[in-house]
Amino acid sequence: MPFAAQHLKAGRLHLMKSDPTMKKIIKLVGPFTARTKPDRFGALVDAIVGQQISITAAATIKGRLLEHVDNGKGRYCLERLLEQEVESLREVGVSRQKATYILDLADKVRSEAVDLKKIGRRDNEAVIEELTQVKGVGVWTAQMFLIFSLGRLDVFPVDDLGIKNGIQKFYGLDDRPTVEQMREIGEPWAPYESMASWYLWQGLAVE
Repeated sequence: MPFAAQHLKAGRLHLMKSDPTMKKIIKLVGPFTARTKPDRFGALVDAIVGQQISITAAATIKGRLLEHVDNGKGRYCLERLLEQEVESLREVGVSRQKATYILDLADKVRSEAVDLKKIGRRDNEAVIEELTQVKGVGVWTAQMFLIFSLGRLDVFPVDDLGIKNGIQKFYGLDDRPTVEQMREIGEPWAPYESMASWYLWQGLAVE
């Protein structure tokens, strides 16, 4: 589901009132402009394709893959993906390892081991547990899905390097923060940790 405007307004006010440093970051960055991606299957395929490669390279491979298995509406077709072999995906630029991950995802979506129709009804931990059954989908990828596909505002990806760097920079730490430090700093953000995380990412890009 998309981010609701009233929730974003409430979240922004909450963050600015509860944390003076976050207030400065918000003023630096400006409005919260993140958008959700309603195509849940596509979001997961894209997340796998984009792992550990540049944004430009990922965009090129996603375009080739989409052309190869398009459903006619600009989205990946599950049925066409299930007809593929690892080698046919490699021909459009997907690595062998990622091809096995994508095919495993498609298989689990077909069997409803990963039920993308109902997954939005589950709490965050249950979503993470369900998605991490898929080869190549770890906790971080599941957290990005929670934020940018399901529109959850209370997700804090404490293992994300950008968030670590943002906290170190804006909160004046000599070293990258530990998970314990991050949780302590982020405690006032609840229940809008996703928004705070986005502002940290954007703050690094602005400065």
